[in-house]
Amino acid sequence: MEVHVLASGSSGNATYLQLGQARILVDAGISTRRIQQSLIKLGTSIAELDGILITHEHRDHIYGLETLMKKFHVPVYATAKTWDAMYLKARLPDNYCVELKPSFTVQDVCIEPFRISHDAADPVGYSIYGENMKCSMATDLGFVTEGVKQALALSDVLVLESNHDVKMLENGSYPWYLKKRILSNRGHLSNLDAGWLLTRLERKNHTHVFLAHMSKENNTPEVAKSTVCEVLQSQKLTDEFSIHLTYPDCISSLSAG
Repeated sequence: MEVHVLASGSSGNATYLQLGQARILVDAGISTRRIQQSLIKLGTSIAELDGILITHEHRDHIYGLETLMKKFHVPVYATAKTWDAMYLKARLPDNYCVELKPSFTVQDVCIEPFRISHDAADPVGYSIYGENMKCSMATDLGFVTEGVKQALALSDVLVLESNHDVKMLENGSYPWYLKKRILSNRGHLSNLDAGWLLTRLERKNHTHVFLAHMSKENNTPEVAKSTVCEVLQSQKLTDEFSIHLTYPDCISSLSAG
């Protein structure tokens, strides 16, 4: 399994996975040119993708989708409500817009979307299975339900939101309505909540975790990692996880298995 977080944060999100024979992009929230340049660095290209999975319709997850779909014939998967809510849906080629099923295959991998709590039309995370391995993705996650815990359980690799430090957010320059949104059950997951979620998951002997979708204003990679690691250390679980950081402007990569 290869996992490459091409970009992560409020300015744009995209993650490339190669698992078995499948080459999959999750979200296209940066420009098509940047996606293509990043994939070429990794030895592939958009034309070689087998599918693109969309988590929800917010701009930082679909910004590059229009140009990408017009230039490349790649199927794109999203829920019906997400398609309907996309600001650019009318400009997309219908024959490559695929409605998500509860479970489906792309090449030799199985993909299972799962519901998440966020202020979008019908947001989802993804669990992706292949080669006896599991990669799960859950960002833009306001609240962790039992369904989310079950979906993330026993992942080999987990791309997990660690959006903000609560004190930095509370003391920062954001207007109150935006702070309230971020802190709500349909907002974003804090560093502290991300750490405690990891301690409560059913897990394998070792899990690789990418801390993702970090706020530029209310977090730093160093603060996120420190907070999560402090929680893991408090529960004597440090050795069971490898923590990886993600960035808005460079690729974070992992080869596992």
